[in-house]
Amino acid sequence: MTDHSFQLELVCTQESLQDKAQQLAVRLGLSLCTQVKDDSQLSLLLNESGLSLLRPGDKALGALLVDFNDGALTWRRNHGGGTGQAVAKAVGLKQKKALTILDATAGTATDSFVLAALGCHMTMVERHPIVAALLEDALLRAQNEVDVYDITQRMKLHNGSSLQYMHNLANDSFDVVYLDPMFPHSGKKAQVKKSMQYFRDMVGKDEDADDLLAPAIRLAKYRVVVKRPRKSPHLNNQTPSYSQEGKANRFDIYVNKSMK
Repeated sequence: MTDHSFQLELVCTQESLQDKAQQLAVRLGLSLCTQVKDDSQLSLLLNESGLSLLRPGDKALGALLVDFNDGALTWRRNHGGGTGQAVAKAVGLKQKKALTILDATAGTATDSFVLAALGCHMTMVERHPIVAALLEDALLRAQNEVDVYDITQRMKLHNGSSLQYMHNLANDSFDVVYLDPMFPHSGKKAQVKKSMQYFRDMVGKDEDADDLLAPAIRLAKYRVVVKRPRKSPHLNNQTPSYSQEGKANRFDIYVNKSMK
């Protein structure tokens, strides 16, 4: 299971944000500080840039701030290949437009944003409250960003258990269900993205990821798409209808019904 008991401090040095910080600290059950007490530990920082996660003593790693208007996502939105992108092909955007998609393992929601930018309507579920708070903050900031405002209006966030969320929904509630559980740790730290380094320290492993596949298949009208490391076993050891392989990752597609 994901470790929700992980504790860290919320740090806010700006007086103008203290009320907001206090409300957030109460909601997340965190202590509120005006300065970092231990720079070797993870901290949640609230300042004028937004809400970020960082280990202050690790300057090389830097802060993790979810920003849908950052340079990398802007470039990908404008020059990334549109519906030719791997994730777009995996969910079926070549066959059908404006899909309704449940992203049951949202994380930093990069794939959700890419799909929303291509016209999909995304429902994102993130069970870790700190990760959900980072996403919520990014969506709020996007309200004031002209370039991404319309895109993020197609992104809805739910904080809670994906298993419970899916249990309460009827069959065929979404066109597609997308799963991207935490990858098994390969031990190759240099190849791990910043978000994954933080999440492995804070969140732990998605040991119950296999349990997501059956309810996902029930909810998906057309298909379930599972993102995996290229050489990893299939989720729940269940062979997909077919797979779409890249250099590092693989999309396993479980087809319920043709989109054609």
